[in-house]
Amino acid sequence: MNNEVLDPHLTTKIVSSYVRHHTVGADQVSELITSVHQALGQLGQPVQTQEVLTPAVSVRQSVRHDYVICLDCGYRGKTLRRHIATRHGLNRDDYLKRWGLKSDHPLTAPAYSEQRSMLTAEFDVSLL
Repeated sequence: MNNEVLDPHLTTKIVSSYVRHHTVGADQVSELITSVHQALGQLGQPVQTQEVLTPAVSVRQSVRHDYVICLDCGYRGKTLRRHIATRHGLNRDDYLKRWGLKSDHPLTAPAYSEQRSMLTAEFDVSLL
């Protein structure tokens, strides 16, 4: 059903019938009207099912000492930040949310992080 041809009286009839038989707070009436109107507007349209994501590897197996694995495609690399941005169009937060990962989930291989930390420490010492 198209919202442009949707009869507002139909929404009114449905909401008033619902309110007659259920207890609805005054602050909930506008939300009820909106949801009924939207539901009527979506009648006859195909149902959009959410895509069920299956990771390329288990979350537990995605972090190895020398590399990390992208859950979307199985890419192995020292870091995933650039990969997920260019290949999948996601930033760190979107990627973590997509897979239900904790905010401290590493996107950089532990060995690579250690190597970078050692280089930084050596650089800091050379500046003294």
